[in-house]
Amino acid sequence: MNQYISNFLKGIGIGTGNVIPGVSGGTIALITGIFERLINALKSFNLTAIKLIFKGDIKGFLKNTDFWFLVSIGCGVLVAILSIARLFEFLFREYPIYLWSFFFGMILVSIYYVGITIKQINIKTIIAFLVGTAIALFIAFGTPAKENSNLIYLIICGAVATCSMILPGLSGSFVLVLMGNYQLIMIDAVNNLDLKILLPVVLGGVVGLLAFSHLLSWIFKNYRDITIAVLTGFILGSMPIIWPWKNDITTYYGSESKVTGYDYYFPEINIEFAIALVILLIGAGVIILTEKMAKKKYTFIDLFAGIGGFRIAMQE
Repeated sequence: MNQYISNFLKGIGIGTGNVIPGVSGGTIALITGIFERLINALKSFNLTAIKLIFKGDIKGFLKNTDFWFLVSIGCGVLVAILSIARLFEFLFREYPIYLWSFFFGMILVSIYYVGITIKQINIKTIIAFLVGTAIALFIAFGTPAKENSNLIYLIICGAVATCSMILPGLSGSFVLVLMGNYQLIMIDAVNNLDLKILLPVVLGGVVGLLAFSHLLSWIFKNYRDITIAVLTGFILGSMPIIWPWKNDITTYYGSESKVTGYDYYFPEINIEFAIALVILLIGAGVIILTEKMAKKKYTFIDLFAGIGGFRIAMQE
């Protein structure tokens, strides 16, 4: 029972990370010592698992897929997403500059921590970094992705964002920001339990996650440094999208309107800027602390796991 509670709490950590643009759920999984087990469990949903179901060997299926581990993690993720989304809805409405400042600090520092995981810097990784940066800058300064509730687009959002969530260093919510659907999916749909939006996203997420877990293993095994270099460049080039001080440029087409760009500006030196700067530094500090924890042997404070109080789970 203690193990399931521990996994549930780890799922809460992963879910919280997934809601915040700039924080990678994969990084949290890495910190808590379950990343490899999570990938292996997702990969286990294959032909062998299907055969076990058709044979009626439910016990074998549950064991082969590490089913209850995934359930405990998934429940924690769900609880975190539902609770954090309500907080963000309030903050986006009342304090947008402060919230984006927090995200900006997180993502800015993430560039460094993702980049230093490249083991060998050579011409291939440099080109990959530049290509990733160029693509992201093109997206950032092009016409922003418009909020889109089209069924197919929601499925794609679910697949892409969920796959990003399991990549250490890459935030699924950040990807949704780039795709224009962060507010629609992570804030509005989650808070209102809008199944018309959530079900296609979940469908895309499940299909994408099961398929991507196999692809992720292969990519990291064969092209690890190039992949990380592209991701690092992509995060760097996407920074203008997260810049807190910008106004939407709205173009009206009859009765419809569309954000066609942003009017960037530098903030005035006042109390609001000072507070935003402090919050930005706090956001950066969260990532620094997260990465330092990842390098230590202490992986997770296992709340409620022991009757006598807290115990620290050591990573062997």
